[in-house]
Amino acid sequence: MDSTIGSKISAGAGLTLVAVVAYLLLWPVPAEPVSWSPQAAPGYAGAHAANTRLAGLRKIDIGAEHGPEHLAMGPDGKLYAAVTSGKILRMAPDGSGREVFASTGGRVLGFDFDAGGRLIAADAMKGLLAIAPDGKTSVLSTEVAPGDPILYADGVVVAPDGMIYFTDASTRFAPAQWGGTFEASVLDILEQSATGRVLAYDPASGKTRVLADGLSFANGIALAADGHTLFVNETGRYRIWKIDARSGAREILFDNLPGYPDNLMRGRDGKIWVGLVKPRNPTIDKLAQRPFMRKLTLRLPRAMWPVPKAYGHVFAFNDDGKVLADLQDPSGAYPETTAVLETPERLYIQSLHASFIGWMPRP
Repeated sequence: MDSTIGSKISAGAGLTLVAVVAYLLLWPVPAEPVSWSPQAAPGYAGAHAANTRLAGLRKIDIGAEHGPEHLAMGPDGKLYAAVTSGKILRMAPDGSGREVFASTGGRVLGFDFDAGGRLIAADAMKGLLAIAPDGKTSVLSTEVAPGDPILYADGVVVAPDGMIYFTDASTRFAPAQWGGTFEASVLDILEQSATGRVLAYDPASGKTRVLADGLSFANGIALAADGHTLFVNETGRYRIWKIDARSGAREILFDNLPGYPDNLMRGRDGKIWVGLVKPRNPTIDKLAQRPFMRKLTLRLPRAMWPVPKAYGHVFAFNDDGKVLADLQDPSGAYPETTAVLETPERLYIQSLHASFIGWMPRP
């Protein structure tokens, strides 16, 4: 090889290497990671000992839709499902007669029904919404106060007295601005600035207030049997909180779970169901006290992000925090399990990305 050509190739390779290093070190990213200290992962043991009780789910077809993130039975006895397209599907409990009940133009992640039969939806793009039985949508709340917008409405529950409690997963990363709910959640959990909060909306006054804040990705929410104690998932820290809706006083109910808790659903016989959407990832925990490395990770192609593998996992607990059931599928055949809708006959399994609704006969 001519020495001149060889020198040019070497120089070009050197410049490329310098450019790559400069990119990895200096390219701006939206997150400013902070250090935190996770406990050692507990693995699958005790009440969460590995099993295959969630394997072999039966299927309900949802056509070209996917991501039945939240499911609920309506006052009309129909099964409702919020999917990625922003639509809310309605069908018979066996999946027949499927139709589009409403389309918000955003992404509904959680919903509940109020005493008037309205579907109250937490839409990650649109805020807190109310959808009338005829499918007409109205906006209830998009901000706590002027200059304090609701960026990532996630879970919602309607209390017996009509109060509406919902989570604002992140006040840093709005899905509408960062490519969708998954992308915004990754940014928030990698950053760990813990800006998630629990909000209370009063239908009588039309006002929204902060009930609890400082949560690392505030996610699913459910009510205890007393009607005023809330259970709230703090996804980014692998734990579930118990919060008094009257005073805001809170305590940790579950800590150091083996995965990321997502939705919460009140079941039957005193059960509350939670889905662990992903298992713990050793790499992510190792980077907890290395904010610079987490920032560098965000400069890598998305395919190289340390996203945990698929692993199906849901469990049920009572108001005192005792685990009553634990169902797993290590194969992850039904991906990103977010929670369970329990009826007298069936368990319907919610999913962040599945192309169908999975279900099994109620044990």
